[in-house]
Amino acid sequence: MRNKFKIKHGVQKGVIIISAISDIFPVLMQGLGITIQVLIGSIILGYLMAFIAGFCRLSKNPIVRYLTTFYVEVFRGTSLIVQLFWLFYALPILFGIDLGSDYLAGVLAIALNYGAYMSEIVRGSILSVAKGQTEAATALNMSSFQRMRLVIFPQAVRMMLPEFGNYLIQMLKATSLVSLIGMTDILYYGDILRSSNLSQAPTVYFLVLVFYFIMALPLIWLTRKMEGASKKGVASQ
Repeated sequence: MRNKFKIKHGVQKGVIIISAISDIFPVLMQGLGITIQVLIGSIILGYLMAFIAGFCRLSKNPIVRYLTTFYVEVFRGTSLIVQLFWLFYALPILFGIDLGSDYLAGVLAIALNYGAYMSEIVRGSILSVAKGQTEAATALNMSSFQRMRLVIFPQAVRMMLPEFGNYLIQMLKATSLVSLIGMTDILYYGDILRSSNLSQAPTVYFLVLVFYFIMALPLIWLTRKMEGASKKGVASQ
């Protein structure tokens, strides 16, 4: 009798969970588009900032080099959440600079933060290319631009790939912060569901976790491909 009660209770509990999932899933899906848009914008701008800042850190112009170093150290040394709040709340209040949209503020915060980190990867990878490569290119009477474009940069890019792949996943996880400025991403809808029914909180956040993990899978696959590509064609000392 007791076993029958346990089985019946387990079946009822399973039905309740499945019903809750069927209710929660469509709501979270509403935020999927915003999450993907923020991720794509952050990736494009973040990698652009990484290359610009990385090359500027190698500049012979001390002003360019010091200004870029200041940017890198500030954004690496402060919290991404604080940077997000500064761009969205503080800039309009303190300086009258309104970015015009929460999307731009979210993308800028993520891109500038991770761009600062990745700029060190760019700089370090370029400096890691064997000196003999530069000497050989110089012996072939190549200009500094030709040496960088044809010899150094292609090898440096391969060394950047594994870390760049890791930062793809990091940026995906960082997109969840845009809910703090009212963007209707996956976590935003998850928080609404949780606040409206606290008993569903474990199920809600489990499904949010599943959403992010599924989105991370193609990025994980891409990262492994990038790691494989990085092992080819780089000259060593």
